[in-house]
Amino acid sequence: MATEASGAETGGLVFHPMDQFIVKPFFGDGPVHWYTITNATVWTGLAVLAVFVLLVFFMPKGGGASVPTRMQSVAELAYGFVYKMVEDICGKEGLKYFPYIMTLFMFIVCANFLGLIPTAFTPTSHFAVTVVMAMAVFLTVTILGFVKNGTAFLALFWVASAPLALRPILAIIELISYFVRPVSHSIRLAGNVMAGHAVIKVFAGFAAIAVISPVSVVAITAMYGLEVLVSFIQAYVFTILTCVYLKDALHPGH
Repeated sequence: MATEASGAETGGLVFHPMDQFIVKPFFGDGPVHWYTITNATVWTGLAVLAVFVLLVFFMPKGGGASVPTRMQSVAELAYGFVYKMVEDICGKEGLKYFPYIMTLFMFIVCANFLGLIPTAFTPTSHFAVTVVMAMAVFLTVTILGFVKNGTAFLALFWVASAPLALRPILAIIELISYFVRPVSHSIRLAGNVMAGHAVIKVFAGFAAIAVISPVSVVAITAMYGLEVLVSFIQAYVFTILTCVYLKDALHPGH
């Protein structure tokens, strides 16, 4: 978390809070190639495995158990939570896309929570991951919007309730806002996760100084608790925005 600077050049502690986000080979050192197994590869795979174990392995075959286990209860709560979200925002018509939205939610939650393990790597702290997920949502809802509604999907950008003179201006604003969606969708998730982890590491670095160590430990504990909450909230925000975008594709009229 913190290392003593060599020699008397600095005479203090050097913090590298962003080092935890470096993608590097999981085995040994050296350059990273497309085929290299990296820390990002391993922890992304573990997040996928956690989703599979939670939703498949812990769920009993042939229906729910009469007395569900703790893990089964967690899986059922997550299932009901996302199902209700999709139904409330998108309506019954949106439930056919529930598996996709559920997969997104569970992957983000598991990746965020696994990233809180000391020395772990958090895939959702990288824009390379969040941009891919955001672009997948953007392209899916855009294609779906045109497939389901044809050119009527363009009504999403035409605010019919506004005065006629303002409609062209609002259409331009709506169009820009629409194409900014994947940017804000991805930056919100990666930025919040990255910022929280960086702050925790900074406080951990100060813990090496004996005078302020107790304060740092308290701060780390508080930030860690906050990050547990943020990990869930950011998954929820990403998912609920996906539902809102899906609703626009299914019902484009203002």
